[in-house]
Amino acid sequence: MSVDPAASTPDSSAVDGREQESRADAPTAPQPADASAQARVDASADGDAPADGDAPADGDAPADGDAPAESGAADGGSDAQSEGAATDEVTSAVGTVEPEPEPEATPDAWPIALTGMGFGGDYNPEQWPMATRLEDIQLMRESGVNIVSLAIFSWATIEPREGKYDWAWLDNMMDRLSAAGIRVALATATASPPPWLTVAHPEILPVLADGTVLGQGGRQSYAISSKVYRDYAVKMASAVAERYAGHPALALWHVDNEIGCHVPHDYSESAEKSFRAWLIKRYKSINSLNDAWGTAFWSQKYNSFKDILPPRSAPTYANPTQQLDFARYSSDTLLSYYTLLRDAVRKITPSVPITTNFMVGPGTKWMDYYRWGDEVDVVATDHYTVSADAEREVELALAADMTRGTAKGKPWILMEHSTGAVNWQPRNRAKGPGEMLRNSLQHVARGADSVMFFQWRQSKAGAEKFHSSLVPHAGRDSQIWSDSVRLGETLRAIAPVRGSRVQARAAIVFDYVNWWAVELDSHPSEDVTAFDRLRALYRELWRRGVTVDVVNPTADLSGYDLVLVPTLYLVTDEGAANIADAAERGASVLITYFSGIVNENDHIRLGGYPGAFRDLLGVNTDEFFPLLAGERVALDDGSTADVWTERVRVTSAEVLRSFVDGPLPGGPAVTRNVVGEGAAWYAATRQDEAGIAWLVGELLAESGVAPAADAAPGVEVVRRADSDGVNYLFVLNHTDSDVSVPANGTDLVTGAAHFGDVTVPGWGYAVVREA
Repeated sequence: MSVDPAASTPDSSAVDGREQESRADAPTAPQPADASAQARVDASADGDAPADGDAPADGDAPADGDAPAESGAADGGSDAQSEGAATDEVTSAVGTVEPEPEPEATPDAWPIALTGMGFGGDYNPEQWPMATRLEDIQLMRESGVNIVSLAIFSWATIEPREGKYDWAWLDNMMDRLSAAGIRVALATATASPPPWLTVAHPEILPVLADGTVLGQGGRQSYAISSKVYRDYAVKMASAVAERYAGHPALALWHVDNEIGCHVPHDYSESAEKSFRAWLIKRYKSINSLNDAWGTAFWSQKYNSFKDILPPRSAPTYANPTQQLDFARYSSDTLLSYYTLLRDAVRKITPSVPITTNFMVGPGTKWMDYYRWGDEVDVVATDHYTVSADAEREVELALAADMTRGTAKGKPWILMEHSTGAVNWQPRNRAKGPGEMLRNSLQHVARGADSVMFFQWRQSKAGAEKFHSSLVPHAGRDSQIWSDSVRLGETLRAIAPVRGSRVQARAAIVFDYVNWWAVELDSHPSEDVTAFDRLRALYRELWRRGVTVDVVNPTADLSGYDLVLVPTLYLVTDEGAANIADAAERGASVLITYFSGIVNENDHIRLGGYPGAFRDLLGVNTDEFFPLLAGERVALDDGSTADVWTERVRVTSAEVLRSFVDGPLPGGPAVTRNVVGEGAAWYAATRQDEAGIAWLVGELLAESGVAPAADAAPGVEVVRRADSDGVNYLFVLNHTDSDVSVPANGTDLVTGAAHFGDVTVPGWGYAVVREA
C-alpha cells in the first residue's frame, strides 16, 4: 500500500517454530500435456518439500470466520526457517497440473482470464498459521474473491539465506488457491531486500541529497540504480518465474511494488554514474548539455560529463535544468528497473501479462506515468483517500480519471485501496456509511475492471497492523466484512460493464514534466502549483456531472469539444501546436496563467508571456504582479481573485472580465479569442469559486458539453459504453438523502427496471444498463 515516505515498515514479528506443508497434501490436477512442463515436473518431483509436518486437512479450518486464535506455530513461511525446508534448487512448482489456455487477445479484451470483474487484494499467508490460511480460502470463496496478489514482500521468506530457497509454503498456497478457483497476481518478491542482502552489500542502500544513507528495517531499502541490487532482483524474479511458469493459478505478474514510493530520487555513487550515462545518451556532447542547462550563468560550465554530479544540497538554488533532468533521469531509472524485471519474467512466461502498481494521483509527483503506461500490459494503480479531505470523493475521481488517461482510455486495475482506515496519515479515521462501496464503484465507473485492496487479512504485527483490510481484526463480526461480501455481490452483478469505456467530451491537459518544472524554486510566486487550478476546474466539472479525460499535451484532442489547460508552464512546441489545433478545429480551449512560459529545457520563450500561447490567445503580457499572502483583488463581475495578476495587453482577444483594484485596476483578467472554428480563453488570475463557476458555465455552454445526467449536488454520475453501443450509467450518492436521477433501463445491482428516473438512497449507488 502507499504509505508516508517518512514512515518505516519493520518486518512482522517472528513466530517460533513452523510446520511444513507437504506437496503431497496439496490439491492436484491433471498431468501437464506438454513435454517441457513434464520435464519441469520431473525435475522437482522429490525432495522439494519436507516430508514431515503435513498441512492440516481443509476440515481443520475454523468453522466460523472470527479472528484466528493466537498460535505458537506458523505453518510455512514464518520468520523461523527450518533447515529441511531450504533448498538451492529453482524448479517448477507445476506438479501435475495442466495449464489453462490463454485468453484470446483482442484490442478491447481484459488481459487477465477472470470471470467477471476482478475482486480481491494483497494476500500475505506467510504471516499466518495454516489453519488461518485454510480459513482464508473459505472466506475468499464466500465473499467472491477471484484474484489475489501474492508474495509481494516475501523475499526473506522465499530465500532466507543467499541461494537457499524455501518454496513449500508458496507451492501449497498456489495450489490451494487454484483449486478454489482463485487466480493469482504473482509478485516478483523484490519489493524489499532481505536483511542478509543489505548487510552483505551495504552499497545497495539509497542515499539522500544531503548524503544520509537510508538503512534497512523498513522497505524499499535499495538504490534503484545499483547494479548489485538489480542483479539480485533479476535472480529472484527469475527464480519465481521458473518455479511457477505454467501454474494454473498464475494470471498476472506483479513486478515489485509501488516503485519509487519512498525513494523517488537516489544520490548514491551508483546514481552518480548512471546519471552521467543518462546525460550522455540525451545530449551526446558536453557542449549540448551546457547549452541546455544554461551553464554560462553562475560560472557553471562543464568541460566533461565526468565532472557532473546529481543536484545534491547546495548553498543556494541549484541549476533548474539540472534539477529537471535529474527528475527525468530518476523517473526513467525507476522505469528501467521495472522493465528489467519485466523482461526477465517475460522470457520465462511469454504469454502471461505483466504490470506493476502505479500510484497515480495528485499525491504522487515523481514518476512520469504516461511513459510508464506504455511499458505495462495493463495499467494498475493504488489509491488511498485522505480522511481529512472533506471532498475526498472528488480527489478519488480525479485520480481515477488520471489513471484512465495513463491507460489511454483502456480498462485498468485498481490494485490497492482500503476498506477503512489506513496507518500513515496523522489521524486515520475509518470510512463512513457505504463509503468503501462507493469508493470502489467510483473507480469502476471511471474505468477500472478490477477492485482490489491492501490487504486481504489485517496484520497483527508490523507497521501496517492498523491498516484496514477485507478481513479485519474483528473477523466476520464486523461492518467491514459485511461490506466486503456486499461488494463482491455487487461486482458480480455488474460484470456486463467489464471491457466498456468511459465517455467524455471534455479533457484536462496535464503533464508530469511540467509538474516538476513549475514547482521548482526561484519562480515569481511559490503559491503557483501544478494542481491548484487543475483541481478547481475539475471540482466544478465534477459538481456539474461532466466527465473529464486527463491527457498529456500531445494526446489526440480531436474527440474533445472542451480542452482545459491549467498552469502548463513548460510545454514543447509539439504540445503547444496540438492545443492550438484543437481550437482551430472547433474546441473551446481554456488556458490559465503562468502557462507556455518555457520550453522543454526550462528556457524562457522570449517575446512576452504566455510564450507559446501568445498568438493562440491573442494577448501579450510583459510583467507579472503576484499578490501577497492574503491579498485579494476584485473583478468587475463582483467575484474576487488572489495569488496572481499580470499586465495583459490584448492583441486580438475580447476582454470578458477586468480587475477593479489591486496592482492593475482596469486591466484584463479573463479574455476570449476567436480561433478558426473554435475559441481560446485566458484566465490571467486565480479566480474564486464564483468566478470558476461562471467560467466553467460559459465554457460548457459554448462547447455544448453536457453532464452524464442531471443530478443533485453531491451525486456523482458517470457513463460507460461498450463496443455494442450499450450504455451503463453509474449513480453514486455521496449524501445522506435519497435522490432521483433521470434514467431508463435496468439497475444491474437490484434488477429493478426504471422508466424515467432511478431513486438512489442516501450513501447508496445504482448501475443502470440503459435501454
